[in-house]
Amino acid sequence: MTSGITENGSPFIVRTKKENMRITYIHKEGWKIILSTFLIVLAINLVTNLIFKASNSVSWFVFASTLAFFCFILYFFRNPKRNIITDDDKIICPADGKVVVIEEDYEPEYFEEKRLQISIFMSPSNVHVNRTPIAGEVKYAKYHEGKYLVAWHPKSSTENERTSIVIDNGSVDVLMRQIAGKVARRIVYYLDEGDKVAQGSEVGFIKFGSRVDLFLPLDTKINVHIGQKVKGGISVIGELSK
Repeated sequence: MTSGITENGSPFIVRTKKENMRITYIHKEGWKIILSTFLIVLAINLVTNLIFKASNSVSWFVFASTLAFFCFILYFFRNPKRNIITDDDKIICPADGKVVVIEEDYEPEYFEEKRLQISIFMSPSNVHVNRTPIAGEVKYAKYHEGKYLVAWHPKSSTENERTSIVIDNGSVDVLMRQIAGKVARRIVYYLDEGDKVAQGSEVGFIKFGSRVDLFLPLDTKINVHIGQKVKGGISVIGELSK
């Protein structure tokens, strides 16, 4: 970054190209799968060329196909560095994806009352890191075994494999639910009851397509709409009533 003063006395700042580049890391949940995928890809190519002695066209086809698959695995487990928004009056988006549900619904597991439900569908192409929507203390954390209905199915929130996490910031409590889908077969979460969390910190990771639900106070002002694409830790889902 370069700074200085213009001829009329106004300060200026010039950002270098390097500073504007987005830094992307591989999430820790991906390393075992990435290594396994690399070894499988390597084995397929070795068998194709050394044992079956395939023609050049077949060898190149196998190489290109397995390389594309390996690149997809790398892409799936990316964890881009982000400037997380923190604001006690705002609900920050817990995941990348598309908003598919905004409605009042009865929440039977923890609140046992009506809440405002926001659901975000995460396709395999989205970043799958899940983040806390508010700062506070984890009051409830529970894993549930279940089915593997498609993530947008209305009953997936209560019947699929899932985790439910409630965070209390001293004024309100918000329930966040990680839901496995038809493809996603493993939910990872890092929080336990009693943990203190910062807004936007990592809750966990869902592998290969999934959904995240939020259950908010009914008087929350919602800032998103159905079909909107959102980003975890950056998009503002809503504003809490003061």
